[in-house]
Amino acid sequence: MSNAYSVSIVGPGALGCLFAGKLAKAGFRVHLIDYKQERVNRLIKNGIEIIEGDKSEQYHIHVNTHIPTMQDLVIVLVKSYSTANLILPPDTPILTLQNGLGNVEILCKKTGSENILAGITTEASTLIEEGKVRHTASGTTILGSWTTASVKEPKEILERAGFYVEVTNSPSQVIWEKTAINAGINPLTAILNIPNGMLLKIREARELLRELVIEASKVAGTEGYRFSRSLVEVAEEVCEKTADNISSMLQDIRAGKRTEIDAISGEIVRRGTSAFLTTPRTKVVYQLIRSLEQREIA
Repeated sequence: MSNAYSVSIVGPGALGCLFAGKLAKAGFRVHLIDYKQERVNRLIKNGIEIIEGDKSEQYHIHVNTHIPTMQDLVIVLVKSYSTANLILPPDTPILTLQNGLGNVEILCKKTGSENILAGITTEASTLIEEGKVRHTASGTTILGSWTTASVKEPKEILERAGFYVEVTNSPSQVIWEKTAINAGINPLTAILNIPNGMLLKIREARELLRELVIEASKVAGTEGYRFSRSLVEVAEEVCEKTADNISSMLQDIRAGKRTEIDAISGEIVRRGTSAFLTTPRTKVVYQLIRSLEQREIA
């Protein structure tokens, strides 16, 4: 496979810039896609900067408001509430690594399930300012074909860019696992305004973390998903490993931006209701985050 392959990264946020920079460094033709023309102009002029440890590298890459034709891979990293607005090229492999539930179903309707790959990434990145990110922790990117899309080239592309990649036969299960863990960590860190690790140091917060993950796991169970180990234990391990990390939801709240609470806690509440399963704690944190989002408006 040639490094001349073209890859589009949709979304200029923390992960979008990280993936775009690493792919550009590996020699791929990279297009970073952003719907705001003014920001596109600034990113073209200023480039993107990735900070790792005490090193900083700048990249000047193609930035567009639309996905070019003839792309070998499109990686979707926009916030979940923007998925419905995407315009995707036909007959192109589309990989979503977004947070939350429901993104894949929307993408399948747009371009056909045979083009869709899905998964998660545990790469940790913080947006310092527009186009400037700090890679706070390396992680694993897990992806799989939703129906019949080939995983071979997407896996090789990401590995050549330095990402650690695993392939799964059940991307929907992996997405549910991450969502259940996020449903415990993200809202609580955003409400309490604390880094991930503090959730384990506050007794009541740790109890609530466990209860939120259990509620999410029960809803996943109504859809036929079973997990090989306790997701409560996994969530606590994530908090330990990312103790100093500021969750994306807390970053959004601090920046006065809309969060992905609808695709995480909101979807869990909705799916639980459909299965006649109550999720009282998840509903409360959902309402609190929605309230925090609307403070400025009120």
